[in-house]
Amino acid sequence: MEQFTAVEWSNDSNIYEVNLRQYTQEGTFNAFLKELPRLRHMGVEILWFMPITPISKEKRLGTLGSYYACSTYVQTNPEYGTISDFKNLVDAAHSLGFKVIIDWVANHTGWDHEWTISHPDFYRKNLEGNFYDAHGWNDVIDLNYDNKELWSTMINAMKFWLDECNIDGYRCDMAMLVTLDFWRQARQQLDAIKKLYWLAECEEIAYHEVFDTTYAWKWLHKMEAYHKKETDMFGLDEVLKYYDTMFPATAQRAMFTTNHDENSHSGSEDERLGASAEAFAVLCCTWNALPLIYNGQELPNKKRLKFFDKDHIEWTGHNKLHDFFKTLLELRKNNPALKAGSADVITYRLHTDAHHFIFAFLRRHLPTNREVLVVINLSHHHKPLIHITDGELTGNYTNVFTKAVKDFTNEKHFALAQWEYQVYTK
Repeated sequence: MEQFTAVEWSNDSNIYEVNLRQYTQEGTFNAFLKELPRLRHMGVEILWFMPITPISKEKRLGTLGSYYACSTYVQTNPEYGTISDFKNLVDAAHSLGFKVIIDWVANHTGWDHEWTISHPDFYRKNLEGNFYDAHGWNDVIDLNYDNKELWSTMINAMKFWLDECNIDGYRCDMAMLVTLDFWRQARQQLDAIKKLYWLAECEEIAYHEVFDTTYAWKWLHKMEAYHKKETDMFGLDEVLKYYDTMFPATAQRAMFTTNHDENSHSGSEDERLGASAEAFAVLCCTWNALPLIYNGQELPNKKRLKFFDKDHIEWTGHNKLHDFFKTLLELRKNNPALKAGSADVITYRLHTDAHHFIFAFLRRHLPTNREVLVVINLSHHHKPLIHITDGELTGNYTNVFTKAVKDFTNEKHFALAQWEYQVYTK
């Protein structure tokens, strides 16, 4: 069985999700072009565009419908612009150093997808012989991967965007609902054209046989449970230990505090994580993972964006967390101790005398001995004096946010305000 390896540029990278409909008032490829310099300055590297394909009209939800109910795989949504417009956007992004991936919805289509006429045998049918969806999504219908002709047709549709627009990879929606053998064949054929980046919206360990990165959903839900006091520090550690011991050593995980589903359907970061959101964002950016940032977090956006209707982000011209993310993303890029899925990096969970609310860890890149130290107060306790008791922490470290230098050789104490975080390099 072929063993896939992640593209070289991915393990010190980051992902920025673009909801094009809601990003600007215009909601177009051309309007988004002007955002590229700002995002590059912030340190963004991988731009993930939510589905850019046309949306079915039959059984459409809301006024504009779900991005995930397409009517064809080989055209752009006219809301956004033309294929030529998207190609120009990809070219401009590449010129600035971005990578571009697109959302690929392989499990289902909208009810009036062109294949329902040309290839009705591509779909699952119920006992009455009608199209249906098995997951309770009323605006889509399930494809049938028992039909091998579907495989080649779907791969050709994926290839279309590679040939036409020179994209750099795919974010595969609900990847676990599609047989792993299909994804394996798709990667074999498409990577033969260009080495691509593969992100799966799933948390199935086996899917790392094909995909570079999977979702850390358990971690998201545990962070939310911690904020609601439904779990404690041991609950957080339990999930991270599960990731470290059960997943392949080279597996990349995407860690996030929000995304389009969470924001629209479960609540904004402010609703779900409150005062802990920024502290947990630090953790997602510095742990053994790829940070995934949803558009508007840099503002920060505190409202739920409508999913089926126009509801653009209310940009103010001042992104309060721009420099916050810039500092963390540049640290990830420039310090090998933050590489994800690397055998050269060891992560030490540090012991403190306040283990029930202080989350502290050290990441070390063995070949260079470079280190990143992260200490976070995950509580409402104000300025507790805490001590790290591990011998692993020693020497001079520089705070990446304040540039202050601190010697931890003998004195390993910290004073942290509620939900405060400190990040250091050695």
